[in-house]
Amino acid sequence: MNKNKFVYAVLSVILVLGPVACKDQLDVGNPNAPTVSANVNSETGIIQYAQGVTYINGFKNGNDWLGNSYFSLPWGYSELMADNVGASASNNQVTTMGQPDYIILDNGQKVSNNSPQVGIIRSYNNRPATGAGNNALYYQWLTMYALNNAQNSILSVVDKIKFTGDAASKANTVKAWAYWWKGYAYAAIGSMYVAGLIADDFDAASNVTKISHDYVSSATVIARSDYYYDQAAAALAAVTSASDYSEILGQLIPSYMQTGKGGVLSITEWNHSINTMKARNILVNHLAPFVNGNPNATITGSSMTPMTAADWTNVFNLTTNGVQASDKIFTVRSSATNSVFSPTSGTVASMTANTPSSSTFKISERFLQYYRTGDARKANNFTPSAGYIGDYTYTTGYTLVTGGNGAPGVQVLANKAIGAYEVIIAASYEENALMLAEANIRGAGTIAAGTALIDAVRSYLGAGLAAITPTTQVAALQELVSERRVALVFRGLSFYDSRRWGWTYDISKGGGSYGNYVKYSGTVNTNVTISYNFMDYWDVPADEFVLNAPSASSVPIQNPNF
Repeated sequence: MNKNKFVYAVLSVILVLGPVACKDQLDVGNPNAPTVSANVNSETGIIQYAQGVTYINGFKNGNDWLGNSYFSLPWGYSELMADNVGASASNNQVTTMGQPDYIILDNGQKVSNNSPQVGIIRSYNNRPATGAGNNALYYQWLTMYALNNAQNSILSVVDKIKFTGDAASKANTVKAWAYWWKGYAYAAIGSMYVAGLIADDFDAASNVTKISHDYVSSATVIARSDYYYDQAAAALAAVTSASDYSEILGQLIPSYMQTGKGGVLSITEWNHSINTMKARNILVNHLAPFVNGNPNATITGSSMTPMTAADWTNVFNLTTNGVQASDKIFTVRSSATNSVFSPTSGTVASMTANTPSSSTFKISERFLQYYRTGDARKANNFTPSAGYIGDYTYTTGYTLVTGGNGAPGVQVLANKAIGAYEVIIAASYEENALMLAEANIRGAGTIAAGTALIDAVRSYLGAGLAAITPTTQVAALQELVSERRVALVFRGLSFYDSRRWGWTYDISKGGGSYGNYVKYSGTVNTNVTISYNFMDYWDVPADEFVLNAPSASSVPIQNPNF
């Protein structure tokens, strides 16, 4: 079988993020021909191996083109396409990926883009373009299949390890770790690409995951994500020793990440995170249009099916038992050495936190318009700047302040000090509460319950806003949209929201974004219509299908709706 060497090979070097003992770390086999089965064969060894390949292979390696991690480049594309940030640099097509097809200004003038996103994506989806850093489709695919492969390698040896104490509980904790990250990886692939590969069979002798030529639909990949989240829950249910569980998980998560919202999750807390991530899989991969204030808008030519009443009920049920405000969650931080990302350029936030003329990403005026009047979070995170005049998508009059402006108890969106910025890598209380709020507003519960949850999130993040008083579904959804935009910024989620609400689709297909704030040629516009026409699910990267040609039974690897 053909294998993409960039995606499926496990690194032969064991990378460790946490402190190590002087001996009995790895029972080294043949150092000239290292393999997982030969070199990872002790309790300490598998823990340190699992930590290293998860964080380094899964979120760092291969993302050094713009910034230096998964949280700066793949997440950067999401923030660009959500119009939360803009970019003027040509690196990695960051300028073109966030450019809509056209805008209509307040005076009716239509301003068109001569290089639409879909054309840019396809013209650069080839291996030479990848080598030159111009293929935007490559990075999320690369990183998430590397993460998946790392977990396959862990699972291939865990049952051979002689654990101390309650061996079954320790083994099941390691299995839960691997299953969780496999669920995470498949979710990221299925939520972004029109097709993917199921890659679960690891060959320990050759250090690679065996794959077929059968590309399956994004929905099938999402189903595989749910399967592994369920496997993680089953492994957690098999744990009988809480102390042995905590010992292992406390070593899998680097100590410097065990602060703030991060830490050693209890089994209950981890199950909460699983439920939230399964709810996310449903929500972000179904249409729930809210175009120009219309919750019943129709989108044609979408790759997604609409949310049904049953889908909203499933989201409601999962999030009711999802992440709670007091839960520990999975987070990542920078460190002085061996870091997953650098504090100054490893996240979208850090690459935005500078004066607009100097920052890679510039905060979007369209993002800022979602803060409600008097929101303490806006005052704590942004200051007016001299402005940056360029193409309208990165014209801005604000600077994102690193470390915030000092308001106690108020959310801080960026911090460039080592270890100070907390990347919420997966599920969080605010995301869970806002999904539950949306399910309530959409009919699985009550509008009042939904707006109460929005109020709770605003209070949790220190917004200082008065309670919401809307009584209609439309008014409640407007508050929900506002809060999701500002509460979940810089987490790689906002594009999925724009897509499912219908905003990223061409106006001729029922999509578009309305009532936007845009500075253009020195004129302030407050009611601009935007037709983004962004590809809803990306094509499979050429770096995969050139080396691993689709079988006759494969689904299309190019989005047929664009």
